[in-house]
Formats: sequence, structure tokens, C-alpha cells
Amino acid sequence: MQRRILFCLLVLVQAVYAQKPISKIAFGSCGHEDHPLPVFRTILQHKPDLFIFLGDNIYADTDDMQVMRRKYGQLAANKGFKALRASTPIIATWDDHDFGRNDAGRHYPYKDSSKQIFLDFFKEPAASGRRQRAGIYTSYYYQQYGKTLQIILLDNRTFRDNLLPYRGEVKNDPRYKYELDYAPHTSKDSTLLGEAQWKWLEQELRKPADLRIIGSSTQFSIEFNGYEAWANFPHEQERMLNLIKETKANGVLFLSGDVHYAELSKLQYPGLYPIYDLTSSGLSSTWDFATPNRNRIKGPVMENHFGMVTIDWQKTDPLIQLEIKDVPGKQRIVHQLKLSELQLK
Repeated sequence: MQRRILFCLLVLVQAVYAQKPISKIAFGSCGHEDHPLPVFRTILQHKPDLFIFLGDNIYADTDDMQVMRRKYGQLAANKGFKALRASTPIIATWDDHDFGRNDAGRHYPYKDSSKQIFLDFFKEPAASGRRQRAGIYTSYYYQQYGKTLQIILLDNRTFRDNLLPYRGEVKNDPRYKYELDYAPHTSKDSTLLGEAQWKWLEQELRKPADLRIIGSSTQFSIEFNGYEAWANFPHEQERMLNLIKETKANGVLFLSGDVHYAELSKLQYPGLYPIYDLTSSGLSSTWDFATPNRNRIKGPVMENHFGMVTIDWQKTDPLIQLEIKDVPGKQRIVHQLKLSELQLK
């Protein structure tokens, strides 16, 4: 029996690592199913090895699961999406509008039903751990040229406490010339990820990997802006940074969405390498302005776009290129870094 179990585990590991090398990853968020979504055709022209949906993959905003299914059906019928799905592996997490309600968290009453619809749409295997536990967080591993790529997709909705309403916390800061919605939590009892997901994440970060891409539906490396972001839970943001240090997890890079524009942020934290966060939010959605962000080093891009991460694994020190491309295919943001720059000293 033990030999049979070991053999099955070996076959499973071999199946995971025998996949096509992942060197070009496209990603995006905030695509409305009612829109034509020509961005998918542009993505196809770049022939990515993988596409990551980072949330607001549809705009359901409903408590009616029949409405949610119909909206997923609209996306499924989109010609560009159909072509992408036929040619490119797709993985996904969700944000509020495909979770169910705008800015919703753990108190959304239909989260279990919306989860099943999400998993069915993205063809999650019946035996997947995502179907066995609460939430949709998960991870993937890819082996190429002697290096391991780990992709972690977080669930920022299922376990998240309610947001605090804004009550003038930054009223004297002249950069905030718009109406803010939320304030940072001051109590460490509040949570974004929930203890079960935190425990799982620690286990994932302790696993060996060279490059770790963490997909977060909301922005990680930005400063507080009064809208949804990790900055609304500063103790959770700090917990993530300390967890990366404690687990000695090299190679962490964040991808995020939600805000309807693109930017590249760089967060500096004592004792840790720079934490980059490439935000791509606007497969079809747009916004009027970009909020203040002292950590922004490139952008913003306000037009519709998608993100791209390209890794040259064959270099001794793999080169990582971060890009934002608009619908016509023009490069709007580009930033290169070496994998050695994402290493603990």
C-alpha cells in the first residue's frame, strides 16, 4: 500500500513538472461581460504560456445565482475569450464583482454558491482542494530549466472583515482631492485573509521555489488611498512582509487588479528586498483618475490594457520583464529586474 501511495505521488509530481515551461505570463482584471473585450485578441497575438484572471472577471453584482450564471455565459460566448481559452491555459481568482457584491467580504450570504459557479466556469477539477475547503485560494508549480516558478492566488473576499468607513483621517493631506470611502483598520483583530488562509500561505512560502508570483485581487504595495487595498488592513500588510522574511521566501512578486488603471509600485520594508506590485486593471473598465501613491514608480495607464511578465529562465541570473500593453499592443510600462534582486541578504 505504501509503495502504491508513493507511486501515485510520484506520478502526480511528474505530471505537474512535465507541463510546458512558463516563460510568458499575461494577466488582467476588470473586464465587463457586456463589453466587446478586444483586448483578448491583442493578448493572443503575444502568445502567452499562461493567462491569469485577477478578479472582476465579470460584473455580477447580484444575489441571484441565475444572474451570475448568465453573466459567466456571456463571457464564455465572447469570441476573444473563446479563442484565449482554446489556446492558453487559464487560472483565476476573484474580486468583489464576481464574488457577488461591490466591496463585499465574508458576510456576503451567497459566497458558497458563487464559489461553485466560479469553480465550474474555470473548470476546476472535481478533486481540487479548492472544492474541499472554504475560499478559492490555491497555488501552482511549474519547472523550467532547473528553476521552479510558484504562482499563489489569494482569496481577498471570503474571509475579509468589513471595511471601516472614512471619517476624515487624512483631511489635511492636500493630495486627497476626492471623496474617500474607507479608513485603515486599527485593530489587529480584523483580518483580510483569515487564519486558515494565513496558515496555508505560510506552508506555501516555505516550499522551495525560485520565483514566487502572488496574485492579489486588490493592490498590495500601494499606500493608503481611501479605496480598497491591503493598506486598509495595515497589520495584515505588515504580517505578509514579515512572513516573507520569516519563511526566507525569496523571489516574491505581486500582481494585482481592481482599480481600473495600471501602475507599477515598489514597497521598501526593513530587512526585505523590494516588493514589486504590477497592477493591471482594465481589460475593459476605465477610471477617471489615479489615486496618490508614493510607491508608484511607473504609470499610471488609464486606457484599457493587460499585464505581461516575461522571464528569461536560461540566463544564469534570470531576467524578469514587467510590462503593461494597451489594446493596440503598444508598450505603456516596462521594467526589468534580475531574479537576484528579489533575494534576502
